[in-house]
Amino acid sequence: MNARTIAAILLAVLALGLPAFSGQAEDKMFREIKLLIFDEKWSAALARLDEFLVQFPDGENAGPALFYKGKCLKEQDGRERAALEAFRAYLRRGDRNRSLAEDAETSIVDLALKLADGGDRSYLPDVLDFVDGPNKNVRNYAAIRLSILKEKKVIDRIVPVLKGIIAEETDPELRDRAKIALLRVAPEELEEEEERPAPRRFRTLHFQVVDHRTGKNLLSLNIPWVLADLVFSAVPENEREMMRAKGYDFDKIMKELRSGKGTILEINDPKEGKTIKIWLD
Repeated sequence: MNARTIAAILLAVLALGLPAFSGQAEDKMFREIKLLIFDEKWSAALARLDEFLVQFPDGENAGPALFYKGKCLKEQDGRERAALEAFRAYLRRGDRNRSLAEDAETSIVDLALKLADGGDRSYLPDVLDFVDGPNKNVRNYAAIRLSILKEKKVIDRIVPVLKGIIAEETDPELRDRAKIALLRVAPEELEEEEERPAPRRFRTLHFQVVDHRTGKNLLSLNIPWVLADLVFSAVPENEREMMRAKGYDFDKIMKELRSGKGTILEINDPKEGKTIKIWLD
């Protein structure tokens, strides 16, 4: 066997071994990057991701690396536009993962809305596009997030989606979020949705504070029940505990009101010489 033949064999062996070695190096580097991301070392992870994408532009993990690049950029103030471009680039790939793609789309919603709310309205169409998109989860998320805006063109687009969530979704937390969003932009639409399944007799919550000595009405407040119910449901437990310490059993009051018996609840405060009356009609 001459020297030329030996050299050819060695080259062939090396050629066969290189892909495996390259794959091992790629996997090792990507694992290290994911550890940095897990530890929330965004800048360090971003630098390694840029190196990774240069070394392995067509590697098995190139797609996920592009997604994680967007994630690292998103976590750094002032890098929103770059993060958007990274997520968009990931979504253009043919090998994108369904779960990561959904995460990328909701991230684009957050980033574009942040930029739009900060004054750059050119990013608003990016969010509105998802309201009509094929992914239901992203569509619902975009509609709820857009409820922070008060523009008519936005409200007209999101109201049907929010009403659809309330009418069709089974997740109570998601339905509550949609109710709050609809209450924010179109409270009259929420009233219609609440009445449609089972019309309620009591629709308005009344508060009245009366002075014991004079019998004078010190305060009167009337609130739509759907608004009061949502607001009261969101009261944190620590605040409920504080109310109980002052003699107001918040949970008991709400239970009585939700029972719909039509009774007037009275809370007497001898120290202040006042009575608080609460009822529905």
